[in-house]
Amino acid sequence: MPDIVPNLLRLSSEVVEVAKLLEAALDLIATYASAEAAAIVEAATPDWTVAAARGIARSQVPLDLAAETLERNDVIAAQRWLAAPLNAPRRDALESTSPQCVLLVRGNIAKDRIASIGRALSDAIAIVEQRERAAEQLERLRTILAITQDWQQTNEMETLLVRMAEAATRLFDCDRASIFLWDKPNKTIVGRPALGIQGGELRLLDDVGIVGQVIQTGEPRRVSMRDAREIDRAVDKKTGYRTNTILCVPLVSPNGTRLGAFELLNKRDGAFTADDQRGLVELASYAAVALESTQQFADLLERHEKLVEQAAQDTLLVGKSPAIQSIRNTIRRIADTDLAVLLLGENGTGKEVVARSIHFGSRRRKHPFIAVNCAALTETLLESELFGHEKGAFTDAYEARAGKFELASGGTLFLDEIGDMSLAGQAKLLRVLEEKTIVRVGGSKSIYTDVRVLAATNQKLAELVRAKRFREDLYFRLNVVSLELPPLRERGDDVMLLAEHFLREFSRRAGRRALKFTASARKRLESHTWPGNVRELRNLMERLAYLSSGDRVEAEDLAFILSPSSSAPSLVADGLQLNEATHEFQRKYIQQSIDRSRGNVSQAARNLGVHRSNLYRKMQQLGMETGEEEAQDAEL
Repeated sequence: MPDIVPNLLRLSSEVVEVAKLLEAALDLIATYASAEAAAIVEAATPDWTVAAARGIARSQVPLDLAAETLERNDVIAAQRWLAAPLNAPRRDALESTSPQCVLLVRGNIAKDRIASIGRALSDAIAIVEQRERAAEQLERLRTILAITQDWQQTNEMETLLVRMAEAATRLFDCDRASIFLWDKPNKTIVGRPALGIQGGELRLLDDVGIVGQVIQTGEPRRVSMRDAREIDRAVDKKTGYRTNTILCVPLVSPNGTRLGAFELLNKRDGAFTADDQRGLVELASYAAVALESTQQFADLLERHEKLVEQAAQDTLLVGKSPAIQSIRNTIRRIADTDLAVLLLGENGTGKEVVARSIHFGSRRRKHPFIAVNCAALTETLLESELFGHEKGAFTDAYEARAGKFELASGGTLFLDEIGDMSLAGQAKLLRVLEEKTIVRVGGSKSIYTDVRVLAATNQKLAELVRAKRFREDLYFRLNVVSLELPPLRERGDDVMLLAEHFLREFSRRAGRRALKFTASARKRLESHTWPGNVRELRNLMERLAYLSSGDRVEAEDLAFILSPSSSAPSLVADGLQLNEATHEFQRKYIQQSIDRSRGNVSQAARNLGVHRSNLYRKMQQLGMETGEEEAQDAEL
């Protein structure tokens, strides 16, 4: 039976949410173990949640066994059930309140195998959690950039307070948000906006409730359902609102003055997390700058510039190959123009990275960069997503919403997978590009849009034009300048430059020293064809940073990860134990290398990154034919 561990680890690169990972992983585990029943449960004391279940009703999952497993932190067996803790590594102390998980399996499977599966699933959870946090942090950064752009456009403080509160409710998925200003001489705090309060202003003593604690101590507070006794119900009585969860952080000016607090109420899905707390602290730091005085907008602008610089650094085009240097030179020439650019290349070659580099190299860098995946826009969604809609324009249009062209005003709109847009959608897009105005769905007012459009595709648009599947006039409108990104397999030494760049970054995030590649590992990376291009290489470096136990990356560490594509014949037969599969893989891989070298063992050894004598010795260990003379040479 094939080993499940590599399959679990592969899942970590294929899903983007922990919930989906747990569902898919449980299917694998149940099949592998021929389990009568299986479940994964999450514990956030004192509550339990059944994240996934197979062959058993969720209400019948043995939660007592799961609790005992967490308490002992070991695999426990009871009544044909096996329970293993999934203790994904938590490198940040703030994460100590994250739910712990337990894997439960009923069937005939050894304890040591369940423990091994549990460790592999823990590692997979850690990788996906890290990816989720990185995506949330990036979204927070984009939102903060948008907020600070609003701040530059008005000096009216009440308007700014409302905009900050509205942005916070969207960003942190909560019901309400308020900014509390500290009237220190009068020992009161003033909350704005305060929904349900006459005049929209809530006045409280500065030592009352959670907000009072935060203002007095300067420390953030998170309150969940189990801490509900700490919530000041007097405010709920005034507003008629029921508060269940709270996140509150101090507002502190750049010179250290405590100005008040930023409060969020009632997370829509569960409790506020440590990541939410970090994000609100970051948002509050920018809010405090605006609140200190309107004369300090220069400080706010400086912070905005730093955010833009940080975002620009994240879009570095790494590489020294002639093709990349040529692209980099072209970017420098066209970035600060309004020329339309068409980016071509295989999936994963970095088309969005190039688009962002063009944006951050232009005068539009202080304004939004909005990316749209055209392949994900159905005919019915196209107009609404790109051009916006008015309230009541169609079913579920409960409020007016700006489209991507409006949101990108002053900045750049990146249309990815443009070749997948329908012909009707192409006609509407062409009209907007030529007239530079849009009309929202259900509206009649023309809205001017100052947007630079960059487009990308992995298809051959010229062939689509000839086949009448892409409009010729739109093709020429988008293809003022074209840049073709080379596949990674054609970029030579860039493979190692990118690998080392990504590995340093992910090692830093994982809280460990940067790993080093051995010569054989370098050879293995350089010989891979990289069908997934830079994206595949990046995912591989992420897995190595989190899963490698040593300080060096060996060629053997890449064996399962850089396996042949699904369309190629497998080097290993199904149904083998892990040790047998490893030997079988090594035998066939060595023989494949010798065959490619036309029987020249010395050349094969060089390609594999080992000495000739060591290769002969390995072949003998694997029971491979070496020839009598060669075997004797290897012994000498």
